[in-house]
Amino acid sequence: MKRRTFIKTAAVGSAGAALTAPAVVRGQAQVRWRLASSFPKSLDTIYGAAEVVSKRVAAATGGKFEIRVFAPGEVVPALGVQEAVQQGTVECCHTAPTYFFGKDPTFALDGIIPFGMNSRQMTAWMYDGGGLQLVREFYSGYNIISFPCGNTGAQMAGWFRKEVKGLDDLKGLKMRIAGFGGVLIERLGGVPQSIPGGDIYPALEKGTIDATEWVGPYDDEKLGFYKVAKFYYYPSYWEGSAQLSLYVNTKAWEALPKDYQAVFEAACAEAHVDMQAKYDARNPAALKRLVANGAQLRALPRPVAEQGWKAVNEIYSDLSSKNPKWKKVYESYSRFRDDTIVWFRFADGSFDSFMASTKR
Repeated sequence: MKRRTFIKTAAVGSAGAALTAPAVVRGQAQVRWRLASSFPKSLDTIYGAAEVVSKRVAAATGGKFEIRVFAPGEVVPALGVQEAVQQGTVECCHTAPTYFFGKDPTFALDGIIPFGMNSRQMTAWMYDGGGLQLVREFYSGYNIISFPCGNTGAQMAGWFRKEVKGLDDLKGLKMRIAGFGGVLIERLGGVPQSIPGGDIYPALEKGTIDATEWVGPYDDEKLGFYKVAKFYYYPSYWEGSAQLSLYVNTKAWEALPKDYQAVFEAACAEAHVDMQAKYDARNPAALKRLVANGAQLRALPRPVAEQGWKAVNEIYSDLSSKNPKWKKVYESYSRFRDDTIVWFRFADGSFDSFMASTKR
C-alpha cells in the first residue's frame, strides 16, 4: 500500500516538475554554435562579452543551446570573422563593425564614426530610433543579422611616442587606428595602420608605428602601451563611443527555435549593458595606476579637433553623394545625433560639466 502511494506521489511530482520547467528547455534539441571573436582573451571586457552571451544562453536553456567562444586564430583570424559568418564557416562572431570599413563604410555606422554619438545616444538610436532596423537591412546583403553587444563608451585618443602640440605633429605620423578613424588621420596628414589588438604592442615597441589608439585605461594597461609610449592623449574625437556587434549567419538564425532566438537576443542585450558597466567601473582606478607608472596625460589640441570636424563632414558629404547605402543609414544617424546632442547639452552635459569642476 505504501509502495503504491509512493509511486503515485512520485508520478504526480514528476509531472508537476515537467509542467513547471521553463518552456525553453522542454523538448528542445541540442544546438551547438561556434562564436569567433576578434579580440584577445586577455581583454576580459571586450572578449568577455561573448562569454557573457555564451553563459547566459546555456543557463537559460539548461545547457541545450551551447555557444563555444574562440579567440582570434583558433578558428579564423581576428579580421576574418565577418566573412566567416557570411559564408557559414561559423554560426556567429563578436567584433567591431568598423573593422570592415574597407568593404563598405556603412559597416562603421553600426559601431564607430568620428564625431559621432556617445554610448547612450548610440544605444537610444539602435533600440528606439530605427538604427537597428536600418543596419540589419544593410547586413542582409551579407547574409548576417546583427545584435548590439557591448560599448566601450568614450575612448582615449591614444598613446604617442612624441608630444602632439598641433596639426604639424600629425604629419607623417604612423598610427594604428581602424576604420573611419584611419581615414580622418590620413586627412590630417598621418599614416593609418590596421593592426589587430594582439599585435599592437610589438609594433609600437619596435617603432613600426609612432602611436596607437585602442580603448581606454583598463584595456590599455593590460596591453602595456605605457611601457613603450608615455604620452596618453584624450579624448578620442574619432571614437566618442564604440559599439561592438554580434553577427549571426542568417540561415543559422532562421534554423534556431524561436524561444532560443529570444534567449539569444536577451543575452546580447545583457552583454551590451555589462560591457559598458565594466569599463565605467574599472577605468578610473586603471587611469590612476597608469599615471603612477609614468603615463603623461595630455588633451588633444583644439585645432586638431576643429580641423578633424571640418574634414570628417567633408568625408561624410562625399560618401552620401556616392554611396546610397551609406546615405540611407547616415541620414537617420546624423538626424538622431544632432537632436540628442541638444538634449544632452541641457541635461547630462551641463550636469557632468558642473560635477567635473567641483573640488573633491
